Amino acid sequence: MYDNICKFIVGNFKDDLATWLLGSPIKLIELSPTELSSEPIRADSLILLQSDDLVLHTEFQTDADEDIPFRMLDYRVRVYRRFPNKEMRQIDYYLRKTNSELVNENSFRLNNTYHQFEVIRLWEQSTDRFMSIQGLLPFAVLSQTNDPTMVLTQVAKAVEAISDRQLQRNIAAASGILAGLVLNKNVISKILRSEIMRESVIYQQILEEGEAKGKAEGEAKGKAETTRKLALNLLRIGMSLEQIAQVTELSIEQIQVLQEEI
Repeated sequence: MYDNICKFIVGNFKDDLATWLLGSPIKLIELSPTELSSEPIRADSLILLQSDDLVLHTEFQTDADEDIPFRMLDYRVRVYRRFPNKEMRQIDYYLRKTNSELVNENSFRLNNTYHQFEVIRLWEQSTDRFMSIQGLLPFAVLSQTNDPTMVLTQVAKAVEAISDRQLQRNIAAASGILAGLVLNKNVISKILRSEIMRESVIYQQILEEGEAKGKAEGEAKGKAETTRKLALNLLRIGMSLEQIAQVTELSIEQIQVLQEEI
């Protein structure tokens, strides 16, 4: 969920991200991993943006990930194959503070192969950096502070000052969700107005995903129960275990368990 929130922020506030990382709001457009290979590495947190001269590869990780160094090398090679003349900047962001040494890894080594990339640990970043750029407000509570509650309160005030209602709702929701990495939900709900977050695009997407998951689980459960009843009926009429397995696609062991019921 946290990775998806970060992807939403980057996708909707590309200029703000460019201002932070590149020093100016360079125009960036999204680059699909499928443009680099027919078999992209699965990485839910992967975001690729490009300008005329640059490809920006960012990944947001909630926790340490030992696969990151190789993934960075792999995408560097893919981008070079597709855009040999473009500069590439690769940044791995870690959201939640940890003592794992993996969050310090910024290179991949294999015999004579060596590749280096950047790592940003949000808990080491200045809070002011995020408070000064509207689209990056949700990251402020994860920054270098001993008082995330106070920072979230400041974020809430900044959100209240946003005149665009939809923008206000989305930033509030993103801030509230990311704050869940360092604060409990009761604290968050006291600081950020829940009605604003509920009206956001992000919140609606989460609800839709939850409803879709629940529906899928319900359908799977219903199908399993139907299969179970069919197997029981076939057992009662004396069909062999092998035949029932062919009809229901259950294993012999599963059918034997049902056989014990009757």
